[in-house]
Amino acid sequence: MLFRWLRNRRRRRLLADPMPGEWRDVLDRNYQHYRDLPLGDRDRLCDLLRVFVDEKRWEGCAGLEVTDEMKVTIAAQACLLTLNLDDPHDVYRHADTILLYPAQYAPVEQHRDAAGVVHERPTARLGEAHYMGPVVLSWASALAGARDEDDGRNVVYHEFAHKLDMADDLTDGTPPLHSREDYAEWVRVMTREFHTLRDRTATGKATLLDEYGATNVAEFFAVATEFFFEKPKQVQRRHPQLYDVLQRYFRQDPAARMR
Repeated sequence: MLFRWLRNRRRRRLLADPMPGEWRDVLDRNYQHYRDLPLGDRDRLCDLLRVFVDEKRWEGCAGLEVTDEMKVTIAAQACLLTLNLDDPHDVYRHADTILLYPAQYAPVEQHRDAAGVVHERPTARLGEAHYMGPVVLSWASALAGARDEDDGRNVVYHEFAHKLDMADDLTDGTPPLHSREDYAEWVRVMTREFHTLRDRTATGKATLLDEYGATNVAEFFAVATEFFFEKPKQVQRRHPQLYDVLQRYFRQDPAARMR
């Protein structure tokens, strides 16, 4: 209780001062979706990202020097997802550290073959989210996703959707929802949509959602989140029930505010 009181007091003091003007310049320059938000949502997003920037530990990898521009650009995208959620400052409490690489990176993975021999191989990645651990991102990809809001690809949305999914200590494609009725509708719609994507991908049929969402239910939620914010009108038109359950969860209607 004392820790919560101290934390909230520190946040109030932080938000009592105006946000640096150069941070708004970063948002105007780098984050296209920010410019589509109503003024009240912009102000709330700025408050969320300021707390996010202050409370996370930021580390550059492969020689990258982390700047305020990087922090603000990434924090704004992560906080858009939590804009209307309950306790938005604390939704990412298990993502204490953000690791940034300059661009695509290739961690070495170990693989044991049928004979028991362990092989090491680098696997190229743009981002990853660890349960109870850091979020790892390519800065080049994070910036590209922020500046292009309608290509269906946003590595920050994708990896922080995984963090939302993990908030109930499960990685099952279902974040903590608002009611028992929401859970029932979520499972019904998301299960059907996942299997439809998997079946169409397996038979080579065209899909709106990225085929990577057919990997498993956790990746489906992350991919669906990307498209919900990046291609909302297309999702609403072609997958109306998917759009509806995501709208009810995020408590946002991005299709209505897209230019």
